[in-house]
Amino acid sequence: MPKKFVKDLNVVENRALNATNFLIKVQSDTKLPEIKPGQFVNIEIKEAEEIFLRRPFSVFEVDYENNIISMIVKILGRGSRKLTEIAVGSRLSIVYPLGKTFTYPAVNDKILLIGGGSGVAPMLFLAKESGLPVENVDILLGARSKEDHINLNNYKKYANLHYASEDGSLGEKGFVTQHSIFTGNLKSYSKIYACGPDGMMRAVAKEAKATNVFCEVSLENLMACGFGVCLCCIEPTSKGNQCVCTDGPVFNINDLKW
Repeated sequence: MPKKFVKDLNVVENRALNATNFLIKVQSDTKLPEIKPGQFVNIEIKEAEEIFLRRPFSVFEVDYENNIISMIVKILGRGSRKLTEIAVGSRLSIVYPLGKTFTYPAVNDKILLIGGGSGVAPMLFLAKESGLPVENVDILLGARSKEDHINLNNYKKYANLHYASEDGSLGEKGFVTQHSIFTGNLKSYSKIYACGPDGMMRAVAKEAKATNVFCEVSLENLMACGFGVCLCCIEPTSKGNQCVCTDGPVFNINDLKW
């Protein structure tokens, strides 16, 4: 098992991307280990005494030259809200890197990455790290409205971006599973990856199974310790009950009891 670190990292940026999403960057004073798409960090939120458990956040980008880890933090509750209020110059106790990565695509694969809510970050990270040409990578992102989406124009050099919004204010109206990219021809993809709300991932998994396309999802169970000790994140699988924080968070859909 790769070595895990528990360190206080310095907050070097905290920037609002929209009303509910923030880009937070933390810097280590030592060289970062290799961190891959799908892995996450666990953060202690000391400013909120009522929050006892660490909160997991997917890694968005890694800058090895400057030893910076970036995260997109979406406000979902008290913990994430408190984190978005952190001041630059503060220090955060972070456990990293945690969990297993996605299966990397082969050199000739065509892939579809589907992200919703806080699941956008690992999809973008995977697109950037895939090494595939732009024409082989489609990213489909879903949100309630245009205001909930973040500006990702700089990711056009890594993938073709497609949007769905429930109110139709950006991209096609409806859920990601109703988007023409998804309903058109899933069999044209070698691999599908997804991260987001449970219902979204289950719907993606159902169609991927029906069309017999390789598919991995990154689960968002509550992960307090990150080491498989607290048993907060148990998920029933074909291999028995497994801890999402250590056996996942990335799972092949054929291993899940969905």
